[in-house]
Amino acid sequence: MKISAIDSAFERALSAEIAASELLRVRMLAATLVVLVVAEQLLFLFARDLVEQFTQKPLPTWLPAEIIGPFLAYEVVALLVLRYRLARGSTFPTAARFANALIETSLPTVILWWVNEFTTPAVAFGTWPTMLYFIFIVASTLRLDFLLPAFTGIVAAAGYLGIATWVLSLQGIATNPNHIIKAVIMVFAGTVAGLVALRLRAKFRRAFEEAVSRERVTNLFGQHVSPSVVERLLDRPSEFTGDIREICVMFLDIRNFTENARDRSPAAVVEFLNSSFAFMIEAIDRHGGFINKFLGDGFLAIFGAPLDDPFAACHAVAAAREILAEIDERGVSDGPWPLRVGIGLHLGSAVTGNVGSPRRKEFIAIGDTVNLASRLEQLTKEYPARLIVSDSMMAALGAAAGAARPLGKVAVKGYAEAVPIWGLD
Repeated sequence: MKISAIDSAFERALSAEIAASELLRVRMLAATLVVLVVAEQLLFLFARDLVEQFTQKPLPTWLPAEIIGPFLAYEVVALLVLRYRLARGSTFPTAARFANALIETSLPTVILWWVNEFTTPAVAFGTWPTMLYFIFIVASTLRLDFLLPAFTGIVAAAGYLGIATWVLSLQGIATNPNHIIKAVIMVFAGTVAGLVALRLRAKFRRAFEEAVSRERVTNLFGQHVSPSVVERLLDRPSEFTGDIREICVMFLDIRNFTENARDRSPAAVVEFLNSSFAFMIEAIDRHGGFINKFLGDGFLAIFGAPLDDPFAACHAVAAAREILAEIDERGVSDGPWPLRVGIGLHLGSAVTGNVGSPRRKEFIAIGDTVNLASRLEQLTKEYPARLIVSDSMMAALGAAAGAARPLGKVAVKGYAEAVPIWGLD
């Protein structure tokens, strides 16, 4: 995927993530306001005497609802509008988001103004409404933008200093620098929240790019690539446009599959294939290969590509023997649906690379190496061996070949001379 395409896809994904975060932020703030208005209103209804100990005047019974209620209604409307716009595929414009931050962060200022109407400045500025500014600042981190949290911090500081100046006058502010310090802390908190938002945004981009890379690897090499191979491929970004390399090709086929499947339901056929391929795929993965293609009742696996493997032959034989040993251990070769396989392995040069259209590519291996491996698998039907390998495999295996039986030479289409083959146990 080209850089411009990745950037475009990232912007779409980021917009969706910002929309989801904005929904979460508005819900969280609405829930906070619900808790505040309910808690305060209950105090005013059932603990009026306790509250009025801190005030100089009688308190209106529904004061919390009158102050916080409009802001709660605003958050509910904002939530409904946001959900409506998202359902239509659009989000809030930037100007509206700044206006939203201005309105929301004005709530603590309004509460402080009302509290100062009923009590002393010392009590008003020492109670919980001043801490409400920081809830809005922290929540602004979910906007995944630096400017909005920084703007929220500035609005909070300006609102706090404004009400403090209104109540205490400039001289009062000058004689009590704590108000200035608190305002500076709000600005600093907004800046930190903005930096955290940038950090989250950067992590989201890295996660997105990694997901795109993993998807690209999966598209090219199929879903059955071991995690270790995926990690190594991600460390070596390449277009895999074409290369000649030495690989080991494995063809595996389930014997008499068509005959056994003829009288069974489609669900039973799929279940049999899934259960049979599951442990085979795991064996291939454990030994560094990957399933390049499923061929109905068999598959083509490659060792030594797209990443070099100097021990591709040994790994392929180990995987094949593990598959055969698992079949024997499970005792399924003579079950109600016998699981018997033939495996052919050949080591040689092949052209490997991506083939397809710009919209859909596939990593393939082409050449006589692939053709001969396929022919060796077919020969397991004619010779008493479940695993047949070529002469080049024997040369690469050396002592690792273990018990090997020469099966003679066979004529293979495309080869001028007969090809020696071996049966491995």
